[in-house]
Amino acid sequence: MSKHLAGKIALVTGATRGIGKGIAIGLGEAGATVYVTGRTLEPNHDSLGGSLQETETAVREAGGICISVQVDHSDDEQIQQLFARIEREQNGQLDILVNNVYAGVKAIREAFGKPFWESEPSFWDATNNVGLRSHYVASIYAARMMTKRKEGIIFTISSWGGMSYIFNVPYGVGKSACDRLAADMAKELKEYDVTSLAIYPGIVGTEQITSFAKEQSAENGNSSSFGDGYNWETPLFTGRAIACLASDDNIIKYTGKIQIVAEVAKRYKIVDENGNLPVSLRSLRFILARGIPGLRNYAWLIPDLTIPWLFILFSKFL
Repeated sequence: MSKHLAGKIALVTGATRGIGKGIAIGLGEAGATVYVTGRTLEPNHDSLGGSLQETETAVREAGGICISVQVDHSDDEQIQQLFARIEREQNGQLDILVNNVYAGVKAIREAFGKPFWESEPSFWDATNNVGLRSHYVASIYAARMMTKRKEGIIFTISSWGGMSYIFNVPYGVGKSACDRLAADMAKELKEYDVTSLAIYPGIVGTEQITSFAKEQSAENGNSSSFGDGYNWETPLFTGRAIACLASDDNIIKYTGKIQIVAEVAKRYKIVDENGNLPVSLRSLRFILARGIPGLRNYAWLIPDLTIPWLFILFSKFL
């Protein structure tokens, strides 16, 4: 793997497991020095596992330099101290921020299938505090460093829930707000040559999603809202896509826009960890094969054509 990010300093928030861990590995694989944050420092006996030490080991094995920092992103002071440390240790250099941290999965699982009025108002905070709000706070401190050097990239991990109903009301509103956060920050950062993007992974087989899908299948007779693993991505796929975007000398042309992981992978000719090539969730190949399972064995015959956003959004009103 090319070390095209050698000398770059990156920060990935919420990287003890899942997509955050995959992103950290992808950036390390490309040669970056990666700071990772999370609440769990050492390996534990949690059913889903994951710790900063394990991520640090994985990044180093991939060829990167990793520095783990225990941070609770619900505490603004801890976030401020994190950036002060990076500024001090790296002489003010921060090239990449990946806003990934998210603590709403447990709350989403507990409220799954309920209409919004059957959850308490606190469900909003559980879904969007360590997530949307944390991304805004981290972006403030990152922007202060990046605008001084007139370079840098802020990636905000969002979701297809920003475009269409998924899980519940607070989740969709929060993800739509992540998209708007990335777009509006781009507007103010562009004159400083700092890029801001929203990133849409596909269906990612994280520890949380795999566990959640198994629960849904058991409850619904082998039927899950996540599907049966068809066209799933690994967390590293997002990491590799972000690493390629970060090494693009003309990335500013994408600022303010949504970047879909599978479409980025197609553009830069990268593959997933297992050598697979998942397609975009708005690809004709995915849409037809997901809707007609019998076509999956012949999916390669279906053109990988991207359905325009305008058509997808218009179809929501039909």
